[in-house]
Amino acid sequence: MSNEATTDQLMSDLKTVMSDAEALLKATSNQTGERIQEVRARAEESLRLARARVTQVEEDALKAAREMAEATEEYVRDNPWQAIGVAAGVGLLLGLVLGRR
Repeated sequence: MSNEATTDQLMSDLKTVMSDAEALLKATSNQTGERIQEVRARAEESLRLARARVTQVEEDALKAAREMAEATEEYVRDNPWQAIGVAAGVGLLLGLVLGRR
């Protein structure tokens, strides 16, 4: 499993946990008592922080992807023949690997 797939799965799992935590908080909203209110307040704060972190990680990943795409585009514009050579080489390797199946 690639690092990107692992990160995507982790983000998906975290979103699921946050969704489940929200549902639990809603389901226990009619519960009373000082201890319950304290735990709910901590859970709500933790959920808020987790949501903010997930949003920041997603924004950072999108920014990095855009920067990488821009750098690749710039390289291809500056070095078109090298880019064609690399693409041809990758295509040849993929053709050889897929042809052996």
